[in-house]
Amino acid sequence: MTVRTLLIGSLASGLGWGVCQGAPSADEVNAALLKAAVYFHGEVAVEGGYVYYVSPDFSRRLGEGKASSTEIWVQSPGTPTVGMAYLSAYKATGQKFFLKAATDAGRALVYGQLESGGWRNSIDFDSKGPRVDQYRNGKGRGKNYSTLDDGITQEALTFLIRLDEALNFEDEEIHGAVEYALPRLLAAQFPNGAFPQVWLGPVKTQGEMPASFPDYDWRTEGRIKEYWDQYTLNDGLAGTVSRLLIEADRVYGKPEYRAALEKLGHFLISAQLPEPQRGWAQQYGPEMHPIWARAFEPPAVSGRESEDAMKTLLRIAHYTGDESYMAPVVAGVKYLESSLLPDGRLARYYEMETNRPLYMERSGKVYSPTFDDSNLPDHYGWKTAPELDLIKDAYRAATRGEDPDRVFESPVTQDGVKAILDSLDSEGRWVSRYDGELLTGQPKFANGEAYINSAVFAGNVEMLSRYLILAGGQ
Repeated sequence: MTVRTLLIGSLASGLGWGVCQGAPSADEVNAALLKAAVYFHGEVAVEGGYVYYVSPDFSRRLGEGKASSTEIWVQSPGTPTVGMAYLSAYKATGQKFFLKAATDAGRALVYGQLESGGWRNSIDFDSKGPRVDQYRNGKGRGKNYSTLDDGITQEALTFLIRLDEALNFEDEEIHGAVEYALPRLLAAQFPNGAFPQVWLGPVKTQGEMPASFPDYDWRTEGRIKEYWDQYTLNDGLAGTVSRLLIEADRVYGKPEYRAALEKLGHFLISAQLPEPQRGWAQQYGPEMHPIWARAFEPPAVSGRESEDAMKTLLRIAHYTGDESYMAPVVAGVKYLESSLLPDGRLARYYEMETNRPLYMERSGKVYSPTFDDSNLPDHYGWKTAPELDLIKDAYRAATRGEDPDRVFESPVTQDGVKAILDSLDSEGRWVSRYDGELLTGQPKFANGEAYINSAVFAGNVEMLSRYLILAGGQ
């Protein structure tokens, strides 16, 4: 009998159950969770960590591009995403195997923690690897920029905080990594409450003022080469940082974490642009004007970042009990509703002051602004489905004292759980087949090609775990 068989046979019993007849049973869900986790931890992990996708025969491992046999990914849906799913399963079942798998993922992240305190998008256990960085453990070299882009440091640290709590703060390696990272994160916060995209050390003090539009030609002037050192909201930075600070405050209760969260909220209030465009930009310069980032990211009002700013303000208002953080939301929603495209979507960018949907066209490696959306580069999300109705629901929930984030959770349904159970194969895998959809990292799959997706694994484990809890499990 294999170790896997023994683990699958040692299911927790005695879960309470209060759902209708024909629903998946606690034993069925427990068995599926354990079977899937044992396979993923035992076969897919490298040194306890994960990439985005692997081929069923493990001949290909992919993150943002091809991963070597010694690499794992920090950026979602990599190691922290999978680790948090293991913690959810542990909370739902009480089975120690899930905590062991989560701890292994945590140790993999600790290995790749930078001297500057945070993380970059990948970790290489080969000290001579091409993407190895300057790790705190002395086994790396090269870059030392801790990044908040794409939620990288935020998700790694949020996971380690939750793991530290689950381990009763008794694991010196995990606890020490958190204690090393958090003060360095706070030192990277500007006095006005904003955060940069990356940091090497404490940020330089800059002035505090409300956001405004520049009085120069934004197309040709005002570029800041090192935009990553400026005030950044790109790719949901405010939302992921706010969740991290809330977890730090909840678990450790030190006043500096709550203070940093409140400062972030005040920055978002000041970063709302003036009438009639009451939205937010992706990034701001020292004078609080929207600024360029990458060549295809112009200074503009941003639909997606505006939504994230409002969701973050509602989260901060709920957590702190201070309704003043909600003040910008009504004007922000009204502005975005008035800016919807004819197909009902939001543009990623709207030109400052004219509010025309703004795009970027490419000729070779050169990008230039355009209002024509007929021939856009396909590597970027120029239009997004709006969340404005959900934001309005979240606003109402916050005014009632309820958690606004619950509005954005995917519902747990018996049919959904059955589908997850039915799609688990005999080996314990959820195997996906590529059908042309846009995936994180833009992997090169052929149509119909089979692959194992960390996002699918983590999402399914999270859903099954929530199902057990909602149905009366532990």
